Amino acid sequence: MSVLVPTMGALHKGHQALIKRARSISKDVVVSIFVNPLQFENQEDVMKYPRSPERDIQLATLAGATEIWMPEYEEIYPNDYATLLAGNLGDNYEGKSRPGHFDGVVTVVNRLFEIVKPEIAVFGEKDFQQLQIIRAMKKSVEIIGVPTVREFDGLALSSRNIRLTPEGRVSANVIYRAMAAARLAPTVAIAQEILATTIATDSAFRCDYAVIVDEENFEIATDATQQKRAIIAGWIDGVRLIDNMRMGA
Repeated sequence: MSVLVPTMGALHKGHQALIKRARSISKDVVVSIFVNPLQFENQEDVMKYPRSPERDIQLATLAGATEIWMPEYEEIYPNDYATLLAGNLGDNYEGKSRPGHFDGVVTVVNRLFEIVKPEIAVFGEKDFQQLQIIRAMKKSVEIIGVPTVREFDGLALSSRNIRLTPEGRVSANVIYRAMAAARLAPTVAIAQEILATTIATDSAFRCDYAVIVDEENFEIATDATQQKRAIIAGWIDGVRLIDNMRMGA
């Protein structure tokens, strides 16, 4: 049984958690490293994306990868490749703020699945909307989500964190603080108010959205919603950060 862990490189402990989860399932773990240009809004962002191939190989191997695959662009996107659409689930939140982003995600994931042919693929819950969109692709690949790995103060591990200034790194903690404060609120309305008021305590964070949604369809949650999740995105130091947390006990 082969398990695929798709990544864009710049690996960290969060990626290692995905690889370790994959290795707990199978002794055949493929880690792909490919910076996918289709999911970036512009080529400048593609060029800014951190790359550390030698360190990536080391971290992936230590975590249990048995094969590390770094394909070239032409291997993933031959002349006759088809661009896929993410569907309605990709129209809001990250999809609205980053037009075409999720189309690029499902296109590359589809190509990775076609080439590697894994039985299982492992993704992180930090990109929760992405995870749900991939699950909705209805491919013959089992999708496993792994909980977000966090730093000492709760900030979700991300390859983008290294671009934060020291001051921005401190401010970034407001994202986790807002979600943690809202998690046990008795109603959705109160939880939403806590999110907003906590985020407003740090002016360095330019919020894009901070909302509580139904995990399944990303509609606005109500008190009757079974599985509620806070999703947050915004910018610090020009760096886009996203995070999420399940609400409730």
